Amino acid sequence: MFRALLLDQSADGLTADVVDVDDDRLPDGDVSVDVEWSSLNYKDGLILKGLGRLVRDYPHVPGIDLAGTVSASADPRYESGDRVALTGWRVGEVWWGGYASKAKVKADWLSPLPDTLTTRQAMAVGTAGFTAMMAVDQLERHGLAAGDPVLVTGAAGGVGSTAVSLLARLGYEVTASTGRVDAEGDALRAIGATNVVNRAEIADAPERPLLSERWAGAVDAVGSGTLAHIIAELRYGGAVAACGLAGGNDLPTSVVPFLLRGVTLYGIDSVMCPAPRREATWARLAEVLDTDALEAMTSEVTLADLPGLADEILAGRTRGRVVVNTTTS
Repeated sequence: MFRALLLDQSADGLTADVVDVDDDRLPDGDVSVDVEWSSLNYKDGLILKGLGRLVRDYPHVPGIDLAGTVSASADPRYESGDRVALTGWRVGEVWWGGYASKAKVKADWLSPLPDTLTTRQAMAVGTAGFTAMMAVDQLERHGLAAGDPVLVTGAAGGVGSTAVSLLARLGYEVTASTGRVDAEGDALRAIGATNVVNRAEIADAPERPLLSERWAGAVDAVGSGTLAHIIAELRYGGAVAACGLAGGNDLPTSVVPFLLRGVTLYGIDSVMCPAPRREATWARLAEVLDTDALEAMTSEVTLADLPGLADEILAGRTRGRVVVNTTTS
């Protein structure tokens, strides 16, 4: 038996209960993991509320992230005692996920953890922080240089706060955009933001296709009018890494910034990211992550707390990263 947050659906709606589950109900994966930590992401909020048709089959164990120790493996790449992390691959959506004390997954989905990261720190990173690192790496491949002005939107959330910390650590001039300047401004400055601005300043698509040049690069977790506004303010040859749609999935912009300023829009997908890039991203995180800043923006909850947090993360009321102690219900 193992402990899990089990979602079930009936005529009365969706239920979420922490229960004991028989091991033989686990999916047919080739690696068994004793899960120690998971995390709460925006997508987890959608799943916990039954939104977006992300889960089709119930009963279901959600949780798109997990980290722990291998207990058994039919794959030669892993053996008992190995520390591993898993983000993406639609685990927690179409496959039972990390909101449990045990998981059974495919070896191809796992990443060995760098020696310098604990399983808790890996989940303080989680999908959100992993995505942020991918976005920063992409901007640096584009040519971003230390000292350049970079904008981060949704900066109080998981992706945004990690991006702020990483960019500051790497020497960029970081402006953080949030709708909670009064409540979160000091916290964002504490993790490296040089400036904090109200998201209302850049929330709408501009009337003109080009605005004054401000940003060498940007990490955007909002989309819609905010992303359109960023594109209009990018410096010549600048780039934005788009990795979220908290503000909507449309993009009301024009081709003018691309043609007259040569700007670039990169899409960041961490779900189906291939294994070699995953290992490189985890290695870079272990190298540049400010673990003190990470801890400062991380809170801890239990499995039983999760249903009540779904509305909070969907409404943008959580701060930074939320890790889930799966060994305490």
